[in-house]
Amino acid sequence: MTKINLYDTIVGPVITEKSTNLSSLNKIVFKVINSANKKNLKKNIEKIFKVNVTKINIINKRNRTKFTRGRTVKVKGYKKAIITLKKGQSIDLTTGI
Repeated sequence: MTKINLYDTIVGPVITEKSTNLSSLNKIVFKVINSANKKNLKKNIEKIFKVNVTKINIINKRNRTKFTRGRTVKVKGYKKAIITLKKGQSIDLTTGI
């Protein structure tokens, strides 16, 4: 088994209208690797950003086919995590890691 670095579990933030609205509820959305689990994510995010994580919800988006310009195209699936932070804490996604 290979050892995973702290920064390897998080692929990047998900910046959408819905995720921006969740930030008012102390929630941040990240795209994560497929082998990530809640325990490792909590530990890694607390070490990287120095915040307290209250709850983590993981959503697994499956592979799907899409009909575009007269062709069928495969859209790759991914895993995303919605992280709830302790009240009063936040992560500034504009600065980067």
